[in-house]
Amino acid sequence: MRSKPLLSHSPLWFPTVPAIIASVLLPAALAHAQSQEQAKQATPAPATFAEDIAQRRSSAANPVKPEPPLEVTALKVWGRTDRFVHFEKEVEMTRGDLRLKADKATYRFLEDEAEAEGQVSLTRNGDCYDGDRVRVQLERRTGFVENPVYRLIRNHAQGQAKRIDFLDEERSVVHQGTYSTCQGVSPDWYLKTETLQLDTGLDTGTASRSVLYFKDTPILVAPSITFPLSSARHSGFLPPVTGATSKGGVEFGLPYYWNIAPNRDVTLYPKIISRRGLQLGAEARYLGEQYRGESTLEGIVGDRQTSTNRYALTSLHEQYLMPDLKLSWNLNMASDDNYPTDFSNSITKTSVRLLPRDLQLSYGGSFWNASFQASGYQVLQDVNAPITRPYDRLPQLQLHAEQLDVGGFDMSVDTMLTRFWHPDLVRGDRAVVAANLSLPFVRSGYFIKPQVSVHATNYHLVNPSAKQDADAHRVVPIFSLDSGLVFERDTRLFGRDFTQTLEPRLYYVNIPYRDQSRLPNFDSAPADFNFAQIFTENRFVGQDRIGDANQVTTALVSRYLENDGSERLKLAVGQRFYFNHQRVTLDNAPSPSRSDLLLAATGRWSSTLSGDLAFQLSQSNRRAIQTSYSVQWQPEAKKVLNLGYRFQRDSLEQVDISGQWPLADRLYGVGRVNYSLMDKRVVDGIAGLEYKADCWSLRFVAQRFATSTTTSNTGFSLQLELTGLARLGVGGNPLEALKRNIAGYQSVSER
Repeated sequence: MRSKPLLSHSPLWFPTVPAIIASVLLPAALAHAQSQEQAKQATPAPATFAEDIAQRRSSAANPVKPEPPLEVTALKVWGRTDRFVHFEKEVEMTRGDLRLKADKATYRFLEDEAEAEGQVSLTRNGDCYDGDRVRVQLERRTGFVENPVYRLIRNHAQGQAKRIDFLDEERSVVHQGTYSTCQGVSPDWYLKTETLQLDTGLDTGTASRSVLYFKDTPILVAPSITFPLSSARHSGFLPPVTGATSKGGVEFGLPYYWNIAPNRDVTLYPKIISRRGLQLGAEARYLGEQYRGESTLEGIVGDRQTSTNRYALTSLHEQYLMPDLKLSWNLNMASDDNYPTDFSNSITKTSVRLLPRDLQLSYGGSFWNASFQASGYQVLQDVNAPITRPYDRLPQLQLHAEQLDVGGFDMSVDTMLTRFWHPDLVRGDRAVVAANLSLPFVRSGYFIKPQVSVHATNYHLVNPSAKQDADAHRVVPIFSLDSGLVFERDTRLFGRDFTQTLEPRLYYVNIPYRDQSRLPNFDSAPADFNFAQIFTENRFVGQDRIGDANQVTTALVSRYLENDGSERLKLAVGQRFYFNHQRVTLDNAPSPSRSDLLLAATGRWSSTLSGDLAFQLSQSNRRAIQTSYSVQWQPEAKKVLNLGYRFQRDSLEQVDISGQWPLADRLYGVGRVNYSLMDKRVVDGIAGLEYKADCWSLRFVAQRFATSTTTSNTGFSLQLELTGLARLGVGGNPLEALKRNIAGYQSVSER
């Protein structure tokens, strides 16, 4: 049983020492058993210390804020006044968050220093060090520990070393040691270094002359490795990336990440491609209070396959020049049609064939906004499936003004002035003015919204064809009436209480016929037929065609709502009926008396099962025109199965299956296959395995993706993720491909 404190005084006992001993605890029984000679060597009596303290305090003109007192407990203590105190047996020293335990320890007053040996345990800023010998300066937190086993609380790392030097409260140097975030005496992976500098202030670790071991096998030798001590970003070389594709052969890249500032960074990624040569690339990102953006530039000089210089550029930018004035651009270009397919090893990078180039300046007022835009496209053609280049807009001016609830009326005006340019087709200018006036009546159980509009268009063509006029105009009045009812009732479904709604809706549109056969077509096309489109006035997108209409759309929607208002199930059916024949067409299609029937269902039947269904049925021949459905089952984290089907008559029929599922303890299977039933081939496919250990993850992914209508590319990725250190990979980053291709996918390394 330990005694009560023998000494307990203010930390200003000795003014030459910024922080001193506050208490020394000795067992009473041991004190009585000590010999006279031991008593002479014991710590001075409290009275001596009290006189010293009184004298020092009287001479202190400007006292500083005291350090936390040093508290010491031990079974045996002796020393000399103003010089040192020596402790033995079950020694424990504490000052603030620093704690030292040892068999023997000595405190030196003048140096404010503690030295300990024999089963030493040091806790410093929450980090633990167990070694043979420790010396630490208590105020500056400098010193060393010999032969330690250490544990870092910041990132749950641990290791052992010959010696660790504490340079200050934030910096330390590990000599001839190991580092790992694995727990236990035999970690699955560890970094063996000559020196390891740990800086918690900069949040970085820098290892020199290091070897990375995985399962006691060396897998990487590096003269220097820099890694973060947390998830924060830091400058330095990223792990090398290697891989192989069927088009480029073996690839090796060594990216360098430059963390310029917390809101700006640059990644340089030189890559050697065996069949093509050296590819250089850079990606820059920036973010500010008034701006943000990112740009990527990459290229190769003297491609060995084509004997040409090849490149690609992408740049996105948004910036507020003034509180209401915004500048933005979206620029994309490539050296040739095949660049994305020849230099891509991911499904996500090969499907884009139209590269937009947009520059926009916009201003927003209290009830209006205006914009100036210049836009164009680069078309990456597939010789087996060519597409028509869209018109460039050089430039386009837009003005929108809107006022709501002005005497019960809603009013809006849209104006557009556009110059269209195309290298092969008709070019010219177009001015559009569209004005709308509506009087909505909205109540809790119903709504009625009558609206009248005028759409006026004027053209001036530079090179009209024989069937077109150089100058033309068109004015079309439009009337619509939208109405709906909302009924509610309490009901039960699958043993649960719901609020069910029944929402019938009628939408009438009347647009008189205007002959538009001699007008150019810069941007119009038939709109996709779906639930959103059947409640719009025009059956065309764009401004060059306004369809004549005398029609009514009917729809019925029913929802099942939880008590908190969340939607559990939605059922919808809709159809449009025509009272006259449609005379304005783009493809000379016949005019039916009624539209196709639309059916839709969206539901989350439980916390784990959800699905969507959309169905378009022709009323002329009772055949499906378009069909799509998807089902997702996700019983828990890292368990998901997706099934999808898409059908479009005479052009598309595909089955899409994807998922992530545990195959055994810690082993997961991942995959996706998009199979064309019409072409009898896999359009896109990805398959792989993931293994999750306590401090590392391993994933292998193989990909096959179409680069054109007749060709495909294949590749594979192998990635070893060492928690808290780095991701080492072959063939790029499989995580990006998995997240984009498998809905509901979660990385096995996520907690």
